[in-house]
Amino acid sequence: MILCLRISAAFILVLSLTGAGCSNDKAASASSETSSPQSANQSGSPSTSPAKAVEPAGPALHIDAARAMQYTKEIVAFGPRWDSSKPIEQVRAYIKGKLKGAQVEEDSFVAETSAGKMPMTNIIAKFPGSKDGIILLGSHYETNYWLRNTPFVGANDGAATTALLLAIADQLRGKKLEGYSIWIAFLDGEESFTRQWHTNDALWGSRHLAKKLQDDGTSKKVKAFVLADMIGDADLNICRDENSTPWLEDILLQAATRLGYQSHFFASTTAVEDDHIPFARAGMPVLDVIDIDYGYNNSFHHTIQDTVDKLSVESLKISGDVILETIRLINGMGDNPPPTPPQRVPS
Repeated sequence: MILCLRISAAFILVLSLTGAGCSNDKAASASSETSSPQSANQSGSPSTSPAKAVEPAGPALHIDAARAMQYTKEIVAFGPRWDSSKPIEQVRAYIKGKLKGAQVEEDSFVAETSAGKMPMTNIIAKFPGSKDGIILLGSHYETNYWLRNTPFVGANDGAATTALLLAIADQLRGKKLEGYSIWIAFLDGEESFTRQWHTNDALWGSRHLAKKLQDDGTSKKVKAFVLADMIGDADLNICRDENSTPWLEDILLQAATRLGYQSHFFASTTAVEDDHIPFARAGMPVLDVIDIDYGYNNSFHHTIQDTVDKLSVESLKISGDVILETIRLINGMGDNPPPTPPQRVPS
């Protein structure tokens, strides 16, 4: 779930007079105006943001967006995939089947949710690189437990980004990667078990994995955690997230600009509580690549209208290629990306 309060330039005057905002079901705190991508860097300081454009390292990679859309349709075809349902077991098997040939690990645990004990599983695919360090990508794959009695299939909210990461895995499999290793985490239990967002009843998979990485020392090797969420939307408008690491937000915009997709990025700013938050709390640089508005006035989010016809191959292509270009830019920064300052994260 996400709760969003977001301000865009078009509404700044009205909002300044009335205090109005939008309230969505993914947890977010108050946001600030972003008048243009160029002015969006004000949340970072010169010491923590790239001083100049970064040159990418390694060959350019592009996803097969049509295949990503096909994966999305196949995931949606399993039906609602809430935790403890039969379809979620089928989706886990589907994900692992698509990752054949990669090193795959399962991170299974039992979550003490408001609905009782729920077995959950994070699935992590690992692609070794030539340098010591890890770029970790993530997306959740389950649908909302509180919508279990509806035909809600989460085409954009979970399915599309799971498919996107599978399509990225297709580009990494069998290659000798230049730069850091890339791990892809398919996260369970992101959604709150109740309609109203409760952080201690959500983000189960990300909280479990972030703690595991922190406890075994792996978190110190993670150069960036990049989260994909709700970015198959045919009307793609990716927000700048104030709970993400500022220099990573800057790198994301550089990647989009290099590919000519900057018009789809940072027209507005939000502060989202999402699967990146536990990794931020564990001291890792984080980036939430998210389009928080889905349908007019967010009318499709967490409704049975979240279906494949609201998505587009072009949006999947933009999102996937920009994430891959972001990886190249992180690698191009050398062995010492900017230090991560104390981050603004929800308490």
